Amino acid sequence: MFWSRTSVKLSYASPRWICRQNLISQDTIAFTTQNSPVATMEMLCDAFSALIEKGGLAGRFLAGIGLSLPAPIDIRTHSVVRPSVLPDWAGFDISSWLSARYEAPVHVEKDVNLMAIYEHKRNFSDVDDMFFVKAGTGIGSGIITGGRLFRGAQGGAGDIGHIQFSSDHAPLCRCGKLGCVEARAAGWALARDLRAAGYQAENARDVVHLVDQNKPEAIMSVRKAGQVIGEATADVVSLLNPSLIVIGGTLAQTGDFLLAGVRELVYQRCLPLATHNLQIIFGETEVDTALGGAALMVLDEAFGKDSARDFLQRFAESRADS
Repeated sequence: MFWSRTSVKLSYASPRWICRQNLISQDTIAFTTQNSPVATMEMLCDAFSALIEKGGLAGRFLAGIGLSLPAPIDIRTHSVVRPSVLPDWAGFDISSWLSARYEAPVHVEKDVNLMAIYEHKRNFSDVDDMFFVKAGTGIGSGIITGGRLFRGAQGGAGDIGHIQFSSDHAPLCRCGKLGCVEARAAGWALARDLRAAGYQAENARDVVHLVDQNKPEAIMSVRKAGQVIGEATADVVSLLNPSLIVIGGTLAQTGDFLLAGVRELVYQRCLPLATHNLQIIFGETEVDTALGGAALMVLDEAFGKDSARDFLQRFAESRADS
């Protein structure tokens, strides 16, 4: 299961999907942040059950459930942490709620980490140290170090969107602070500035559309956003020394207008040792990488050394019952 910021997409995937990039079944249902957690989860489960029936998968063994959320997740409590776009979800134990419905492990993760997992495992598995930046409605990042996702103590690692930079007339971020990277470079912030310039823009997709139409103000806003993201990314490069930076998310569809700014600031601010052989490239923009990352996360957890025995036991019991 994957939850996007404006809708809910659900899919049931087999291990073959990882190799063939083939979704078995998918649906999108209406969602607003005004929905309560319980009402939303019930809606998700109903839609997921319908997808299983539609795909002819009723009664099949369920390896696990992966849920992607556009919000910070406390990995200790499996719940959303404030501030986020889902304020009513703070403290709600998503994993326990779903586990009561399904006899399968439930894994909850923020979308940018799943995007990082997908890009690393599918496209850059030979890279040990990678930094993934999601430039979309919001700004976030996923950190791969030593070939594994780095979450931090509570799961808050990679939150570059709320790094603050002092400046005159610093814009107000939706987190309530001033001068955050998001408030200067996220899709919602660019749309805000373009509306002030007389354009119709509500989100990152609208910004991309205006860039595609060669609107000068939109192009300039994306270039500046790239520089802001590059400013924050340069600090990360100096601290973590990755060999690869991958830029994904909706704003990545603007191409070199965004990427040029990121590269400019990273190479300008970092020492040569940190940028030696450093690649800064775009990730995939034509596939749902968060959904793919959720499937990969479930399979990794199912066949991990600490969980493989439980997985095989559940599978054997399901075969015996059938």
